[in-house]
Amino acid sequence: MKVLVTGAGGSIGRTLGRGLPRLGHELRGLDLAGEPVPGYDAGWIIGDCLDPAVVDAAVRGVDAVVHLAGNPEEDSLAASLQSHVHTTGRLLDAMVRHGVDRIAYASSNHAVGRTPSGETLTTSARPRPDTYYGTAKVAAEALLSLHVDRHGMSAVAMRIGTVEDEPTTVRQLSTWLSPADAVRMVDAAIGVPAPGYTVIYGISANSRGWWDLGPGRAIGFDPQDDAEAFAGSILPRPEDEAENAFAGGPYALPDLERPAF
Repeated sequence: MKVLVTGAGGSIGRTLGRGLPRLGHELRGLDLAGEPVPGYDAGWIIGDCLDPAVVDAAVRGVDAVVHLAGNPEEDSLAASLQSHVHTTGRLLDAMVRHGVDRIAYASSNHAVGRTPSGETLTTSARPRPDTYYGTAKVAAEALLSLHVDRHGMSAVAMRIGTVEDEPTTVRQLSTWLSPADAVRMVDAAIGVPAPGYTVIYGISANSRGWWDLGPGRAIGFDPQDDAEAFAGSILPRPEDEAENAFAGGPYALPDLERPAF
C-alpha cells in the first residue's frame, strides 16, 4: 500500500519509517522539515498541511493517509483548532478529490483526558477533553466521522497514549505505547477491510493499562509489549498520585488552565 504520512519527521513518523516498509508499505512523507527521513522512498514533500496546493500534491496517488502532523503541546484555542482540525479538513478535502478512502488519525488520550481513573475507559465514553489540545482532537474526530458518513471512507481515530522507547513514570506504566506496537497499530488502522468510523486506544498490552484494547483488537491491532518490563527501574515521585487521577495525566491538572480568548 502506498501511504502518505504527515508529520513524517516527528518521533512517530520516524518510527513508522523504520517499521511500515518492512510490512510491505511504500511511504511518502510530508513535513515542515527539509531533511528526508529514512524509509520514505516514495517521496518527501516539504510544506504545511494548511497549504491546499501542498496537500493536494501529497495526497495524489496514495492509497491511504496517516495524519500525524500538528503541535503536540497545549496552545491557544484558535491555534489548536488550526493545527489539528483545519489540517485534517485540508487532507480530507484532498482525499475526496483524489478518491483516497482511508485515513488513520493520530488523535490523543487528551480527547478523554478528564475521565477519572478507576474503571475501564471504553471508546463509548463521552468526550472529556482536558485542554484546548484535547478539544481540538475531539473536533478532528468529529470531522472524520462526518466524512465517513458523507463519503464512505474508512477512518480510524487512534487515541494515542505515551510513545517512548520505554516508560519513565508510574503513569506511563499504564499509558505506554512501544514503538513496535505503534507500527502494529498504524498497519492495522490503514488495513481495515470495511469502510466506517472507529476509535481505538493506542497503548501497548500493559498489565496496568485501564484503557479498553478491545476496539483495537477488533481491527487487527494486537499489541505485544508490556510496560511492566520496565517497572523495576521507575522510582515513585510525589506527583504520581495526581497524574494517575485522570486519563490525561498532567494535562488534566490546573497548570494548563487558561481562557479561551
